[in-house]
Amino acid sequence: MRKVIISVAPVAAGTPVDAVLLAEDVKKCVEEGASMCHLHCRKPDGSLTPDITYMVECFEKILSRTDVVVQASTGGVSDMTIEERCYPLRYEKVESASLNGGTTNLGEAVYINSFDDIRYCAKEVYERGILPETEVFDIGMLHNMELVKRELPFKEPRLFNLVFGHKGGMQPTPEMLSAFVSFVPKDSLWGVTHYGRDNWTFLAMAAAMGASVVRIGFEDSRYLSEGEEACYNWQVVQKLSALIRAMGLETASPAEARSILHL
Repeated sequence: MRKVIISVAPVAAGTPVDAVLLAEDVKKCVEEGASMCHLHCRKPDGSLTPDITYMVECFEKILSRTDVVVQASTGGVSDMTIEERCYPLRYEKVESASLNGGTTNLGEAVYINSFDDIRYCAKEVYERGILPETEVFDIGMLHNMELVKRELPFKEPRLFNLVFGHKGGMQPTPEMLSAFVSFVPKDSLWGVTHYGRDNWTFLAMAAAMGASVVRIGFEDSRYLSEGEEACYNWQVVQKLSALIRAMGLETASPAEARSILHL
């Protein structure tokens, strides 16, 4: 039976982060079926920072309670340099990290990722033996990564996270997902993020089409059901797990996720 990795991104941008409460929530997320945790490098007030101290504290508290694949972000709209954005890779327990595939509009902001930025981040993750998860906001970014691949030795299988829902980016429709998936390089793994999610149908469709990873969590949406928001991340993980099982699939454990991702 095919296993689906649930990646939880538990912290909404700009919201305060309590490391202990976060760790308890992520522990429950793993119990409900999540196997990966995605965190940005933030201060306790929720703002992005190049100082990895609090991110490390959060992950250490999580790992003291449960086993989970550690994924660090190298992104987020800020005035940090690409070098500063890659500081989270210095945390020795990072197993996977985001590698942004190009420049895009995120709402009213411009999220800049030049080819030099892509090359720098790719070198940093591979020198540390970290799996890059390439964040793709439009189909052209898949081509960007093919160009970079000619210069840098990417390991196989590669992992692409197809991001939908941002103003200025691809929207969560069946047609757009089908088009996106058709351009993912053969023998690569892919997953989806539905930012601003207000339903469950798009994530179900992605899982049905073969997504290896489905992301959920407050960084993208608190939506639980019509007119209802979740109070904890484990609630949306619980519902996603039930949806995956109802489709005849299973959620991957952290150990199974590492096997699928060749970590």
